[in-house]
Amino acid sequence: MKVSIVTCTYNSAATVADTIKSVNSQTYPDIEHIIVDGLSKDNTVDIANTLSTYRQHIICEKDNGIYDAFNKGIKAASGDIVGVLNSDDFFTSPDVVANIVKAFESNDIDAVYGDIHFVDADNLSKPVRYYSSAYFRPWMMRMGFMFAHPSFYVKKSLYDKLGIYRTDFKIASDFELLLRFIYKEKIKTQYLPMDFVTMRTGGASTESIKSKNIINRECLIACKENGVYSNMFLMWCRLFIKGVELIKFKLAGKK
Repeated sequence: MKVSIVTCTYNSAATVADTIKSVNSQTYPDIEHIIVDGLSKDNTVDIANTLSTYRQHIICEKDNGIYDAFNKGIKAASGDIVGVLNSDDFFTSPDVVANIVKAFESNDIDAVYGDIHFVDADNLSKPVRYYSSAYFRPWMMRMGFMFAHPSFYVKKSLYDKLGIYRTDFKIASDFELLLRFIYKEKIKTQYLPMDFVTMRTGGASTESIKSKNIINRECLIACKENGVYSNMFLMWCRLFIKGVELIKFKLAGKK
């Protein structure tokens, strides 16, 4: 069973080496790593070429944003299973992909998901938040909740059947895709109780109140267009709950 991992890069020279090294350190042998670079102006591509092994396949061309780049990678993927790994993230352990494949081989499922954690961008050994997907239920998507998208690995055939990422969303295209796959089409999923990915803080979806407003609006549009009832009050409830969880995590770390 072949696994395709898609990484999108643009001026990612400061972090992409960690991403590539974490893919190359995976114990599972049959991995294809597709790096889609949007014509970086730094030495991202040089670093990628230097670290490339038989696993890497690099595409360098102009794109129309990260979701367009993801789509290019998905279309180029030849694996049975496809996942994404952002260019400032890396696998938490060398056995992540092996455990993903084991789940697919052992169960009649279409996709898996699990946990991730965030670290201080200046101190990768300092966790700042643990994002557990253990309590995710599809009905929670009405509030804009979703499981940790970087842990989502799905059969390539599902992208061919149900479609790829919408490029008219600025931030919440990942939510719309998961809503379409999980809530609307009811694909078969399995939660894996493990930490998939280590993420640096500061991503596009976590930066500011402005970003949160965009996310809420786009999540509402996604719900409406997929026939899922929601409203802005439910969306802001999600952010309040996530804020409480973050406070609890920080307080627990001080004990």
